[in-house]
Amino acid sequence: MAKHCRIVIGNSAVEQFRVLFLDQRHGLIADELQQTGTVNEVAAYPRQILQRALNLGAVGLVLVHNHPSGNLKPSAGDIEITREIQRAAEVLGVALHDHLIVGPGGHVSLRQMGKLGR
Repeated sequence: MAKHCRIVIGNSAVEQFRVLFLDQRHGLIADELQQTGTVNEVAAYPRQILQRALNLGAVGLVLVHNHPSGNLKPSAGDIEITREIQRAAEVLGVALHDHLIVGPGGHVSLRQMGKLGR
């Protein structure tokens, strides 16, 4: 999954925010671009993401965005929006499995870094 995301947006000159919508067996329902930003930021809107998840019948999400600079360290804003989406998703019965940050040279997983609750 991370390799696919690196291919899709890893070399983009601007930040992009994508969401992978998953079914009950963790199968991919859709991989959708949610927002395109600037060279160093992109907005994410929990309401928009979760509305789309419900419309698709998704029960799981993987958030993905890129850092064109190549510095894959999550910012405080990256961590906060991830937790905000996770809290909102839990209320609706949708699991946030991970948030990947990708770049030309690799990726990081906020779950593996211990930045996701539970």
